[in-house]
Amino acid sequence: MGRPDPEEGHLPAPVKPPDGGWGWIVLLGCFVITGFSYAFPKAVSVYFKELMKDFHVGYSDTAWISSIMLAMLYGTGPVCSIMVNQFGCRPVMLIGGLLASSGMILASFTTNIIELYLTAGVLTGLGMALNFQPSLIMLGTYFDKRRPLANGLAAAGSPVFLSSLSPLGQVLLEKFGWRGGFLIMGGLLLNCCTCGAVMRPLDTGMKRKMEKTRDKYEAKEMLPIGGKSEEGISTTDGTKKAKKAKKKPRKGKKLLDFSIFSNRGFIIYTISKFILVLGLFVPPILLVNYAKDTGVPDTEAAFLLSIIGFIDIFARPACGMVAGLKWVRPHVAYLFSFSMLFNGLTDICSARASNYTGLVIFCVFFGISYGMVGALQFEVLMAIVGSQKFSSAIGLVLLIEAFAVLIGPPSAGRLVDALKNYEVIFYLAGSEVVLSALFLAMATYCCLNRGKKKEGSPEKNPPAGGGSDTEEAESDVQEAEEHSSDNHQPAHSTNNAVVAASEEANHVAEEQGREGGGCPAGDGEVLAQDGCNADQTVERDSF
Repeated sequence: MGRPDPEEGHLPAPVKPPDGGWGWIVLLGCFVITGFSYAFPKAVSVYFKELMKDFHVGYSDTAWISSIMLAMLYGTGPVCSIMVNQFGCRPVMLIGGLLASSGMILASFTTNIIELYLTAGVLTGLGMALNFQPSLIMLGTYFDKRRPLANGLAAAGSPVFLSSLSPLGQVLLEKFGWRGGFLIMGGLLLNCCTCGAVMRPLDTGMKRKMEKTRDKYEAKEMLPIGGKSEEGISTTDGTKKAKKAKKKPRKGKKLLDFSIFSNRGFIIYTISKFILVLGLFVPPILLVNYAKDTGVPDTEAAFLLSIIGFIDIFARPACGMVAGLKWVRPHVAYLFSFSMLFNGLTDICSARASNYTGLVIFCVFFGISYGMVGALQFEVLMAIVGSQKFSSAIGLVLLIEAFAVLIGPPSAGRLVDALKNYEVIFYLAGSEVVLSALFLAMATYCCLNRGKKKEGSPEKNPPAGGGSDTEEAESDVQEAEEHSSDNHQPAHSTNNAVVAASEEANHVAEEQGREGGGCPAGDGEVLAQDGCNADQTVERDSF
């Protein structure tokens, strides 16, 4: 009898996600972090023309700044996972905010392109990575039933910041030059520290108090005699203290869980995302310079990114609401495939756009499709691996995607320098995105759904709406397995003490019954609630 105790080898009950409350503040912080992480590498492209003039380099050289930022955002995923599992989300995010800000501030004093790579690229990219991944993990712990909507709202931070940072960058460039712009941008990135400060972990203190109260209640229930119940409570508490004293030092958590590679859905998702990232970021990075080369004024060219951002603002929450519907959520992978297909076809069909009107139409459809992809990508991953393994899964996925980020935009920039033709780049990027969509849909249907039908029983994969557990759950299970032999003997001693006390109470009740000829008075009135005897209590406790 009693609750599952991690010290007895049972899985501890997870802290239920509140789906609101302080979670809305966490969502706001995640909104800001997502905005900086995804919009900042694209927004700095406004400064590329000036950087090319000052440092006498080509476009492919300046494109490496955005690529390095994105590569650090993705490539340091496992490092972020290890740090989060070791130190928690809040400290990691505070450090990340300081690094991101210092990177841009130092970049304003650089004298060559290599120094820009190290400051704006490596340092700022690392800082944003240490903010981005923990914010998503915290979002997953605070939301369960409303998780698709929460993911969509948090992802909307990217277009909101893109629509504001790009025009802001153009204004700063005109008034203060690129050095002043970088300095002010570095000051803005200090807001990441504020967002990290609000990432409060779910409190397990109240849960522990409730468990202690429940233990005392169970002891009183098993020992109805007043004086004996107090003795039983003290015996139970003393036994628990003895168990804690006998514990060995807690073994460290598994900092990075590679067992997720045995999940076929995770493998399919990772391959699809690698192909997707090869072409997904190319159009928005090249768009401003493409418009300038076609004769569009600088201010209007920068406004194109604002159009994408404005459409994206509404596309992401709307797509999150659709993904949260009961009849859609089990098939969210196919919705993700459709969004990628929509995005790729938009690139291909708009490759011949040669005037400002054509570019605006492209931006509208690209904003819709890009918002759908952004709203669904992490929701699909959470649905595949579950919340407990999400911290390791996202780190490994981002690491693999980092290679695609390092290949995609720089290769596109080199092709632009060689061919002087943007049409080929849009065709190539669109084809890669379409290929990723087809691969995900076909592999999901053939390898997962048909495989389940042949086996005759569904695989035990985490459901799309999997709940969130405490960060200590996994370590408690490991600890329970290792120390079950140590805890076995104290548990028996506790049960023996309870049984002995109950037998003594039963003996007293029988003697009083012989003398009084029925149910005893006084203390016996407590026993009368259980049928005027303590046999049931003794039998239940012995069992």
